Amino acid sequence: MDLQNSYFEIYGDNDITKYRYNQLISIMDKAKKNRKASLKKEDAKGNSWYRSEKMVGIMLYIDRFSNNLFEFEKRIDYLTELGITYVHFMPLLKSREGNNDGGYAVSDYLIVEDKYGTMEQLEHVIGLLKKKGIRTCIDFVLNHTAKEHVWAKKCLEGDPDYNDMYIMYDTDEIPNKYEETLTQIFPGVAPGNFTYYPELGKYVMTRFYEFQWDLNYRNPQVFNKIVEVLLTLANKGIDIFRLDAIPYMWKQIGTSSMNLSNVHKLIAMMYEIVQQVCPSVIFLGEAIVQPFEIVKYFGTRDRKECNVMYNASLMVLLWNSLASRDVRLMYKSLSKDYGIPDDGLWINYVRCHDDIGWGFETDILRSLGCDPEQHKQFMIQFMEGKFPGSFSIGELYEFNPVTKDARNSGTLASMCGLEQAINERHIYKLELAVKRILLLHSIIISYTGIPLIYSGDEIGQLNDWSYKTIKENASDSRWLHRGKMNWEDAENRNDLATTQGQIFKRLQHMIEIRKSNVYFSSDYKSIPVDTGNKSVFCFHKEDKMLVLANFSEHEQWVDSRAFDWFGLPGEMKDLITGRQIRSYNNNILLGPYEYLWLV
Repeated sequence: MDLQNSYFEIYGDNDITKYRYNQLISIMDKAKKNRKASLKKEDAKGNSWYRSEKMVGIMLYIDRFSNNLFEFEKRIDYLTELGITYVHFMPLLKSREGNNDGGYAVSDYLIVEDKYGTMEQLEHVIGLLKKKGIRTCIDFVLNHTAKEHVWAKKCLEGDPDYNDMYIMYDTDEIPNKYEETLTQIFPGVAPGNFTYYPELGKYVMTRFYEFQWDLNYRNPQVFNKIVEVLLTLANKGIDIFRLDAIPYMWKQIGTSSMNLSNVHKLIAMMYEIVQQVCPSVIFLGEAIVQPFEIVKYFGTRDRKECNVMYNASLMVLLWNSLASRDVRLMYKSLSKDYGIPDDGLWINYVRCHDDIGWGFETDILRSLGCDPEQHKQFMIQFMEGKFPGSFSIGELYEFNPVTKDARNSGTLASMCGLEQAINERHIYKLELAVKRILLLHSIIISYTGIPLIYSGDEIGQLNDWSYKTIKENASDSRWLHRGKMNWEDAENRNDLATTQGQIFKRLQHMIEIRKSNVYFSSDYKSIPVDTGNKSVFCFHKEDKMLVLANFSEHEQWVDSRAFDWFGLPGEMKDLITGRQIRSYNNNILLGPYEYLWLV
């Protein structure tokens, strides 16, 4: 893409735009000059590294995982032992005091939160990780800053260089026009999209929380400032930027102010700038919207935006299949072609730091004879543990007492039944819970894309109910699954007589297989197969590998004629166990929650 043309297309051809564009070029030139030789050596190789089968990620909170960046150094070997090749540090940049939306209310992009350490220590840790072959990802909040950010302070002080950095008005006339079409992100805890500040005499756009002021990207200075921060952080050695809340960046009266075309232009310009200054860096986009909207953030051949996006749909479909013992919704949904570009890639995950919302393809649900609203209620109740026969223990998030709508919180292990099994001292339920945990991971590790493990899931960490005793966290059930890493339990990771050992060692084994087999690279697309058995999910990697997964606690027979082109009835080898698999009378037997990686 032509950066200059795109810049002037958004901001107009005028003297101010010319001044700001020249300023942008100066920012880029300075960043190029300051980039270390070691990073330029990485740049020369480009950024195709993210498509390798060796990519396996973990996401973690520094304070939850290791207290701070200094102690984190001692835990790097643990990550290499598991097989991790990229670490996503949850928000670690300076955020406001008190409620800060889990660190997403950034008050300074260039300072590390005091309790974690310093920017110098972060840079040191990044260097240590690189020596171990581990890349680094951080959160980069694009839509808003904390109201305490220096840009906000300078804006309020009347500094002309920071004028109109945020969206604010003297009267409620324009805010009211916006409110006619804007949705509310947190209607229960943060209703409305504007906050009136009597001391300022201003209505400020605050789409997320009152303390997070939306940036005004109609002002080219905002774009320039964000790019300057981005390049400064990239020069610290960061490989992956998780671009937070990107659908909301551009606002337009009369619209939902989500997924607007100028958002895509802004991201594409940022990507082009990175290609010119630090081309080994990639973008991970966070856009929790409908699948047909998510894929647009990959960009096009001529206007690239994000290299990887979160596969939120797969995560939701995995939990749905587990709860219902029915994979048909997953099969039909994943069989849809949304037009993902060849170099676009999913981050596949089972659990993350956030709640789970139950957004399904309603037309597919109806085709399966399900009422979408009733099915959503089934999932909400099942994952909370209130549906008869549920194995899950979780909590509701953002519950609406009128509509009964809600999202769910809880750790992967607790929602897979491990907490219930331990509470009941039920050995067989415990065995099934471990099988569920491994089954879900078997899909994200084998499916095309980059598997991302949530810290603690590799040892089956349970819900942290102590969050209710912490004043600033007690009203947010998401802290249920954000507990501190239990290093005492982690000491059991090599003991197969413990649940921690069973989970860790088998995950480790799957990761080893993935990293040593080219079929797991992103060059091989995953193609779902209908087995005719609603409890068994199947996909193949362009005829090179076949995956079978039983989402039921009961044995399941699969008619192998559904995939007879795979070389049957001859023997197939399971990569995980090494055993030979044959079909008997055109049938293959899968045990409870069994998964096979067949070649």
